[in-house]
Amino acid sequence: MSTLFPNEFVYSGFMKPNRFEGDIFELEVEGEVPAHLDGTFYRVGPDPAFPAKSGKDIAFNGDGMVTTFTFRDGHVDFKSKYALTDKLKLERAARRSLFGAYRNPFDDDPTVRGQIRGTANTGIQLHGGRLLAMKEDSPPLEMDPITLETVGYTDFGGKLSSKTFTAHPKVDPKTGEMFAMGYAAKGEATRDLAYYVISPDGEIIHEAWLEAPYSGMIHEFVIGEDYVAFPLTAVTSDIERLKKMDVHFRFDPSKDSYVGVLPRYGRGDEVRWFSGPNRFAQHFANGFQEGRRMHLDAPVAHGNAFPFFPDINGAPFDEEKSLCRLTRWTVDLDDNEGKIVETVLSPATGEFPIVDDRWQGQAYRTHFMMVQTPGQAFAQGKKMMFRTIAKIDVTSGETIYHTGPDEVIFQEPIFIPRSPDAPEADGYLAFLITHMTGQQLSELWLVDTADFEAPPIAKVKLPIRLRPGLHGEWYERSFIEEQIRIGRVRASE
Repeated sequence: MSTLFPNEFVYSGFMKPNRFEGDIFELEVEGEVPAHLDGTFYRVGPDPAFPAKSGKDIAFNGDGMVTTFTFRDGHVDFKSKYALTDKLKLERAARRSLFGAYRNPFDDDPTVRGQIRGTANTGIQLHGGRLLAMKEDSPPLEMDPITLETVGYTDFGGKLSSKTFTAHPKVDPKTGEMFAMGYAAKGEATRDLAYYVISPDGEIIHEAWLEAPYSGMIHEFVIGEDYVAFPLTAVTSDIERLKKMDVHFRFDPSKDSYVGVLPRYGRGDEVRWFSGPNRFAQHFANGFQEGRRMHLDAPVAHGNAFPFFPDINGAPFDEEKSLCRLTRWTVDLDDNEGKIVETVLSPATGEFPIVDDRWQGQAYRTHFMMVQTPGQAFAQGKKMMFRTIAKIDVTSGETIYHTGPDEVIFQEPIFIPRSPDAPEADGYLAFLITHMTGQQLSELWLVDTADFEAPPIAKVKLPIRLRPGLHGEWYERSFIEEQIRIGRVRASE
């Protein structure tokens, strides 16, 4: 039977699978790309190669498609390649979907039971000589940073003992170390959390195991000078639900939120869990330490923000409670009560925040976040459709907006420094847009952060439509070349 995607939201319109692999040399540009930009924007997102077994799915369950935009001398080239996971190789051989519902191994075809079912579709990171495409339910998948050819899953020379690995590792800009973790580290719906420190040359140099207060999603974490912090909110999982073919995650309004604080090189039994009110929060773009206090910044909602992860009691989706506002959680290691203190940093409502990563794990000032357009009605079915980005001063609360025309939607931006030593947040935001009319072609827009409300300085035009991605990173060409050298040295040893 030939492949035919059903007429479902996740397979239709701007969400229709693209499945394009190839190169486009010398993209058209309207405006001017700054000639000094010399590097590559790597991005990854779900792009289903086959329809789901059941015919229905959520957007987060597609096969990982890695794309690059390479900038040099004012020119831009494009490349697109599937992350060739074990799952995708098996399904290509069968010419159909073999793996079942999102993060439910009990729904898999018997012929693939026990195989790694990760899609490598959420995060992308170049570190220690490896380009890693990541999905948090499996080990990271290594790819060639230039050709995007798949190398295969990596266990860091046998030192990765966790079954899972975060899609959002953090790199300390001062030391070059990468910090990572895996929740459900001993299998789906377990409470186990594995934590790793990885040296600049890609070797795991520290591992710790701990248990979370309950089984749930720990999508991101933050680093400080001396501590790391793991936030847990009420998006819960349960193995019995999976066996009954229920959805993997459900929001539980009865659960408290928690933050686990661990010394950077601490043992699992040194973790301390702080508690707070029931909340939804997933993307912690930054955090930092202030003496004995840890601050964690994220868009936070008072109710479930993801309608595709339904309420555990079957309650209807609450649109007002789903709105996420940039919020700071503070925990004090000298607080005997162990409570989370909340401070709202901006009234803007949205998701997918980013910062200037040169300030990762440090006190910082500027936060960028995709937001619901001010004054625009909230639409549940279009929760992930944005056409505005906020620039938020987390010290003063000042918020300014860059808004596109009605006929486009934005994807998550990345930040590109104007120069290696430019002040914080001085540079460019690069983000893909999709035209919602006509052929729905995609463009890559560049916005100057010094004139944030102005139109883009450049619109890089694609002759195709790219399906909405998830996360991406910018790397200078000199850094990419150094990572290739590190990878070659390791391969020769």
